[in-house]
Order: sequence, then structure tokens, then C-alpha cells
Amino acid sequence: MYAVIVDGSRQYRVQEGDLLRIDYREGEPGQVVEFGRVLLIKGEGPASVGRPTIEGAKVVGEVKEQTSEKYVIQRFRRRKNYRRLKGHRQPYTFVKIQQIVAPGGASR
Repeated sequence: MYAVIVDGSRQYRVQEGDLLRIDYREGEPGQVVEFGRVLLIKGEGPASVGRPTIEGAKVVGEVKEQTSEKYVIQRFRRRKNYRRLKGHRQPYTFVKIQQIVAPGGASR
């Protein structure tokens, strides 16, 4: 079973047990996060497609860690005495998907 959710301006296809990297969101490791904008749920039967979202459906996850990646941008022109070094650190939140809750309230 899988679901398609929206977080920020991105769509993610998730299953139970997946580790999802999303943009930074406030929260400590172990805190529960809910994604309420569910676009699609697909189980054994036919897929439930929202217009634009499925009412009452949600995906529940747990924050695993808050981390970031360091990018270094370097510019260099030989023989011109031109050197520039810039850094950027983008923060991310890692979420482990716990369950997908269908519109009736039952977990699938």
C-alpha cells in the first residue's frame, strides 16, 4: 500500500516504513508528524484519488533526525588574483512513515 502526499511544494510517494527527506520542519527526534494533504491512496483494491485531496485521509510519521548538507561554491580565475569561496548549508528533516490512515479512520 502506498500514498502520494504533498509537503511544501513537493509531492512524495510513500509507504509504511519509508524514510522520507523533507524540507526543514520544527520538531525533535521522536515527535509525531502528520501529513494531511493526501492526493492518492492505493491498496489492494482500486486507488482512491482526491479532487484535489482525500478528505479525512492522513499519513503519520515520526521525526528521526534534523540534519543538513554543506555545499561549497568556489570561483577561481587563474592569473587574475580572483578567488571566491562561498558556503551554503541546507537543513532537512528525516521522517519515518508509521502508518497511512484511510478516510474512514481505519489504518490500511
